[in-house]
Amino acid sequence: MQNDRGRVFREAWIAGVIKHYPGEPKPGYITPWDETPDWERDAATAVYDQVLAFIKATDGATAKLTSDQKGRFVALCWIGQIYKHFPDPKPSYVADWDALPDWQKATDTDIFERIEQDL
Repeated sequence: MQNDRGRVFREAWIAGVIKHYPGEPKPGYITPWDETPDWERDAATAVYDQVLAFIKATDGATAKLTSDQKGRFVALCWIGQIYKHFPDPKPSYVADWDALPDWQKATDTDIFERIEQDL
């Protein structure tokens, strides 16, 4: 089941990058699940689970959140995973919401909404 949840997260990320990234995305942004590093698979599964728990804990009231609020939640959960897996990450890996590019914000929002569909 872990692979399924993480895979859903990764596939939503890739779909968002393809949809929102201006120009040609970096190869690492669209690496298929089976080629994704173990730490990133673990992180994808963890963030999926955090978003799902948040949705369930509100009895689905997260549907009332704005797009930015949904995306911001995904981004913050991801930052937590970066700190878990990297003791001294590059600042761009842990950038706050306001510093993220628009394509990444839109992709994070799409991920949240994709997880909402699983309920």
